[in-house]
Amino acid sequence: MCGRYTLHQKVEDIAKRFNLATIPTDIHENYNVAPGQLMPVITEDESGRHLELMKWGLVPSWSKDPSIGFRLINARDDTVFNKPVWRKIILKQRALIPADGFYEWKRVVDGQKVQKQPYYIHPKQVNLFAFAGVWETWKDAGGLDWKTYSIITTRPNGEMATVHDRMPVILPSEDEASWLEPWRTNRADIEPLLLPYQDDGLEIFEVSGDVNTARINEEYLIYPLES
Repeated sequence: MCGRYTLHQKVEDIAKRFNLATIPTDIHENYNVAPGQLMPVITEDESGRHLELMKWGLVPSWSKDPSIGFRLINARDDTVFNKPVWRKIILKQRALIPADGFYEWKRVVDGQKVQKQPYYIHPKQVNLFAFAGVWETWKDAGGLDWKTYSIITTRPNGEMATVHDRMPVILPSEDEASWLEPWRTNRADIEPLLLPYQDDGLEIFEVSGDVNTARINEEYLIYPLES
């Protein structure tokens, strides 16, 4: 799965990287993006690309309980085309989720205790990339629209398999346009894009357990533990 990630690039760099004409100025460095936070999400329609802030944790339009979003931060590539909560939006409401790294936890057995050691993971040769995502609009009791999103996960690549049995779909830059294209409304046009990142393409290292606390948002969280 993907339960935390990072985005600490400059606003102008995000705009240039994803070919955006305008971008909100209230995007700040985030070294510990957690479910429920508002983060930049890129969508596309007939008028072009758009970036706006959405809440991480997808709330279906039909849901009466917005807290369901904390259980829907990820969508699995092997069920996203079949489960009712996902199967319509994967065909018509796809998004790019800008990021520059993510965290994952590995189960470690220490005697009688089972602990979870956090790792920071990022592409070796890329400073800014996009997860494959989906989004939805939910209306609250006051009639206010909330846009929410989820990150799609897939099987791990070679090095990620040493930490966890799932990983977020990191789209190669050449596939980002295809992922967003509104005319792709058939499973056969979309599913081939949901692949693990290339083997030997990720840097992975242990980091501080402070990342477990969502309110801690400091640069040291992405430093190797031994440093």
